[in-house]
Amino acid sequence: MKEIQAIIQAFEEAQQKGKQTALATVVHVQGSSYRRPGARMLITQDGQLTGAISGGCLEGDALRKALLVMERQQPMLVTYDTTDEDDAKLGVGLGCEGIIHIVIEPILPAQPDNPIRLLKTINSQRQHAVLVMLFSLNDRREVQPGTCLLQLPGGTVTARMSNDALQQALTTDAKTAFINQVSATKTYVSEGKQFTAFIELIQPAVSLIIIGAGNDAIPVAQMAHLLGWRVMVADGRPAYATPARFPTASQVLVAKSDQVLQQVAVDAQTVFVLMTHNYNYDLKIFRQLLTQRITYIGMLGPRKKLVRMLDELKAEGIVPTPEQLAMVYGPVGLNIGAENAEEIALSMVAEIKAVIAGRNGESLRNSADTIHPRVEKEIEEVKVG
Repeated sequence: MKEIQAIIQAFEEAQQKGKQTALATVVHVQGSSYRRPGARMLITQDGQLTGAISGGCLEGDALRKALLVMERQQPMLVTYDTTDEDDAKLGVGLGCEGIIHIVIEPILPAQPDNPIRLLKTINSQRQHAVLVMLFSLNDRREVQPGTCLLQLPGGTVTARMSNDALQQALTTDAKTAFINQVSATKTYVSEGKQFTAFIELIQPAVSLIIIGAGNDAIPVAQMAHLLGWRVMVADGRPAYATPARFPTASQVLVAKSDQVLQQVAVDAQTVFVLMTHNYNYDLKIFRQLLTQRITYIGMLGPRKKLVRMLDELKAEGIVPTPEQLAMVYGPVGLNIGAENAEEIALSMVAEIKAVIAGRNGESLRNSADTIHPRVEKEIEEVKVG
């Protein structure tokens, strides 16, 4: 989401200066690549790049293609085959054995449903969304529709769709991706033409609620902000919980422990870290959090602190289920040998990222798997109309 936010800001700045822009999006990958489908980059007519579609190897050539797209005012599908020696001769030496397909679209400000407008709609609402990119893999000379449909919880917003049967099929599959909370890629055959759709699930940014406004909470808030997370800080001490101490936080709340959660919106992307150094304050918050479905609850302090809390709750008749205990991480953080506040913050933020991504936080060199899962299978083909 941070990349999307940066692209929106860069587009608005380009608009103010009267610059033309184009948006490059990775829509399909076969094999290995530095970025995955959904990676984006905004390109201005004077060569300013915001976001990334690779580790820096494709950007130069993508810029040249984007200038052509701006001139023609038509989307283009560009394919880079890093297994091809010719691509290597052109300077596309990624070191990744893969094929990367990228759609580059001109951004037409007068068009009410242009890609940036749809991304702004997603960014303005803290909720999941599904964005559909349509392109022709089998014929790059074919018209490339590009971004064509946005599915939100309250309904569907469509763009540049003239084929009713195809629109209905895409809408149905976008709703399915929304329900299943997973992206998908499908090929549709309609009116004698074949198009592939990248049906992308876009999640809101992580919302990190830091319970505690001590000095050690400051680097946690700073690192989370650097990642594009939404940060809220809550504490009962007005001298500590101040915007001046946490300038990157979207909200700084001074409240008693029984008032905090009343002022916090919790969703699937919301995580908590408890670090007030006030045992009773943390315990009261912890008791309330156990009743909610939360992905991650980090508890700063030694293991015996968490054990003591659980014993006290048990004495009250509150016995957390295995599912509830699975969302509690105490002591908080990955084991990286952290000592000072900044290193502890790094271990905490890294652990949160790993949990949200469903990873175990081990060194990549010790992993037998690839960094990104490679599911080499044929794209499902659907006939419509």
